Amino acid sequence: MQRDYPTVEDYPISQRWPASKPDIIQLYSYATPNGVKVSIALEEMGLQYEPHLVTLAAEDVKSPEFLSLNPNNKIPAIIDPDGPDGKPIGLFESGAILLYLAEKTGLLIGDNRAEKAKITQWLMFQMGGLGPMTGQVGFFHAYGGKDIEDPRPRERYYNEVKRLLNVIDQQVADQDWIAGEFSIADIAIVPWLQTISKFYKAEKEVELASFNNVLAYIERFAARPAVIKGWNIPAV
Repeated sequence: MQRDYPTVEDYPISQRWPASKPDIIQLYSYATPNGVKVSIALEEMGLQYEPHLVTLAAEDVKSPEFLSLNPNNKIPAIIDPDGPDGKPIGLFESGAILLYLAEKTGLLIGDNRAEKAKITQWLMFQMGGLGPMTGQVGFFHAYGGKDIEDPRPRERYYNEVKRLLNVIDQQVADQDWIAGEFSIADIAIVPWLQTISKFYKAEKEVELASFNNVLAYIERFAARPAVIKGWNIPAV
């Protein structure tokens, strides 16, 4: 059962990944597209944080200590010692963490309710569509499902990711960032676009080279110092 505690040191996860700086945000993560969303956001927002390497191995993500913070046994997760009303709060789910950090700082979430709504819709686009569908491409193209003889699962996900790439390509045809100004939506979306070639080697299958606006979008994002740094946090 997930619960919050009076201090960072009181959280059970601190028994396995102790905090050397318990007065700053604690990040429990690994360099996957979901994991780096949070490290990139923390860097972009200039927040102090302490990263802890949590591998995808069962002994880490399924350990009692990690499950006490994220019962869904997925990275990333955070503890903010200065949460709402000054009390610590533990959070999981990368999209929820991005929203929390943006609202905490007032950064990368727009300047008014309309802008926030537009940014949030593109964040949900990634969480509900781009991430899951691209992840299925990874499974069926590069990982456990690659040896399945039936071509239909692969074709289904190749085609769906191509469709989503076209949506993004049109959206960034005349603007640098998905919702106009750089935001948490870009931080959510582009690591998954980068993963197509970085981890899955599926550029050909999803016809990535045909989406010129997407390629330029990835390049703009990848050049940001916070992005370069965030992709390497936590260090392996």
